[in-house]
Amino acid sequence: MANGTLELDGISVRYRLAKQRLPSFKDYALHWMRGALSYDDLWAVRDVSFAMQRGESVGIVGRNGAGKSTLLKVISGVLEPTAGRLYIAGRVSPMLALGIGFDFELTGQENMILSGLLMGRSRREIDEKAAEIVDFSGLGDFIHTPIRNYSSGMVSRLGFAIVTAWRPDVLILDEVLAVGDTAFLRKCTERLNALRSTGTTLLLVAHQVDAILQHCDRCLWLDQGRLRADGEPKDVLQRYAEADTQTTIRS
Repeated sequence: MANGTLELDGISVRYRLAKQRLPSFKDYALHWMRGALSYDDLWAVRDVSFAMQRGESVGIVGRNGAGKSTLLKVISGVLEPTAGRLYIAGRVSPMLALGIGFDFELTGQENMILSGLLMGRSRREIDEKAAEIVDFSGLGDFIHTPIRNYSSGMVSRLGFAIVTAWRPDVLILDEVLAVGDTAFLRKCTERLNALRSTGTTLLLVAHQVDAILQHCDRCLWLDQGRLRADGEPKDVLQRYAEADTQTTIRS
């Protein structure tokens, strides 16, 4: 497999939810020792299969709870699937949620170093990119401030600047483009276009139709953990919108 390609074959993820509502860990431990715990199975993702080629850009849509973020966590290596196989070639750079992986007691600069190291970059590589990351984020002197004092937009700027500072083989973004002002979103678009032109594969979750249409060649629709459609963004988004409207009317 060439770097930047990935393939999902029958991926399923099951969560086990305890039926009992136990008030304390002691009660939980006693029930567990007696073998009295019972569970319900929640299938967040069911038998999802698709493939992506190097340089392809794919968007994922679906209602809240459809399994989008769970699927991205599997592809990012955060979750092990309950069933199925994942094949992926190359370096993956995920930005799964606003501020995930950040220590909010550390400064922006310290989090930049920490995140870079967790991405497998050397301290020298991080130092070489530091000025560029700060400039792209537009944080200025705020980079020396603990990020607990940042707005959601500032956290998003820093996270995106770090994740895209080096060209990944596969870039995964979960609702990242929903936060930020117009000028920053324009910078994000320019950087994504530059990465795609050099062969980066993009997997994007977004509720914004414009983001999918602007950045994606293909669109996947997840519904209750299952893949309902895979095709041209306009066609898939139309089917999703029609089904979502019908569901809303019935409920």
